[in-house]
Amino acid sequence: MPLPEPEPIPLYGESYKRDPYPLYTELRERGPVHRVRFPSGVCAWLVTGYEAAHRALNDPRLGKHHSRGNAAWRARASIMPEPQHSQLQVHLLHQDPPRHTALRRLITDAFAPRRVAELRPRFEALADALLDELPPAEGPDGGTTDLVASFAARFPFLVLAEVIGLPDEFTRRFDRDWGKVVQPVGPTDPGRPAYEARLRGLQGYIADLVHHKRQERGTDLLSRLVTAHDDGALDGAERDSMIFQLLVAGQEPVTHQITTALTALLRHPHHLAALRDDPALLPRAVEELLRYDSAFELTTWRFLAEDADVSGTRIPAGDSVIVSLCAANRDPARFPAPDTLDLGRSPNPHLAFGHGIHFCPGATLARTELHIALETLLRRLPGLRLAVPDSELNWIPAVLARGVGELPVAYDTTAPAATPGAAR
Repeated sequence: MPLPEPEPIPLYGESYKRDPYPLYTELRERGPVHRVRFPSGVCAWLVTGYEAAHRALNDPRLGKHHSRGNAAWRARASIMPEPQHSQLQVHLLHQDPPRHTALRRLITDAFAPRRVAELRPRFEALADALLDELPPAEGPDGGTTDLVASFAARFPFLVLAEVIGLPDEFTRRFDRDWGKVVQPVGPTDPGRPAYEARLRGLQGYIADLVHHKRQERGTDLLSRLVTAHDDGALDGAERDSMIFQLLVAGQEPVTHQITTALTALLRHPHHLAALRDDPALLPRAVEELLRYDSAFELTTWRFLAEDADVSGTRIPAGDSVIVSLCAANRDPARFPAPDTLDLGRSPNPHLAFGHGIHFCPGATLARTELHIALETLLRRLPGLRLAVPDSELNWIPAVLARGVGELPVAYDTTAPAATPGAAR
């Protein structure tokens, strides 16, 4: 008789979110693919090793469109209600070629390395201006702030607004709480009404933004998406879904990556001091911080059209396959001493932005933002240190992402202020 399938491994809980790496080490040592369960109750197949992850990310059999999911997956995973599910979930992350290719082509120019380089001085001014707003470092304990609320949650959104052409009034109006719509809340969860209210609020915001851009078209990305719809190249759901993806996936992961990078450096003060004293170390350091603790902990769903083998495990058609980027990035078979933060590590072929056709189109922008954020914070806030015990840091309960919800820090003095009015 066949042996019973093992009980799925839970991928949730406070201890797991605080430090998932011991579990990932255990799973990698047992094999590359494992059955896991998420908080919503949905079960999936988790890919953990570097080589297995690389293969899965480039496997044309593994499609992303939600129509590929089977009934068992849809019963618990497709929890965004209608009409929002149909209207906001057909963006790039949930598309396959050839449609994925056509949609991606519409946005790549806005995030091209040359354009990011041209905008870099503006991004640097935005970062400096945000730090101008911090309280002065007075008294024996210096200044204190929550770097998420005062900087990490604001800087990426201001940068995104510049890149995509978000008008000032809409930048001010955006509610960061809307970003929580990517954190699953099941139909029976007590938080379901608030979740659905966020969805309606964000959808209304997108509708108003589309109307505004139709009246005042420019050459920016948002205007181009509105025009592409009006010209018949996008349907309404695709247009709104892509705007949804830009507003949420375009800035929230960078916020989380700033927090994971800062947390790693605050836990390794000798590295923090080295970067403060020699900013030339930052390019390699950014890559290592991305590898060491990536904000993109897990990828979104992938599905097989028919039963097939994935790295030695038979997976049924329509079951969800998830790749653990964090587990892949700590694989000792690919990275010597993977649990060591080595700011000079080279080569460093991490998978923090994925790989293959779904490689993050905003990777250059995200790298630039992280570099600017770290350089500015270390230059402007000497003596930067945690203001609470490390054990009190609150790691967000998001299924796919890593980051802390607050980062209370203390600092000694600030450098001269930047040009007033740079931030909006």
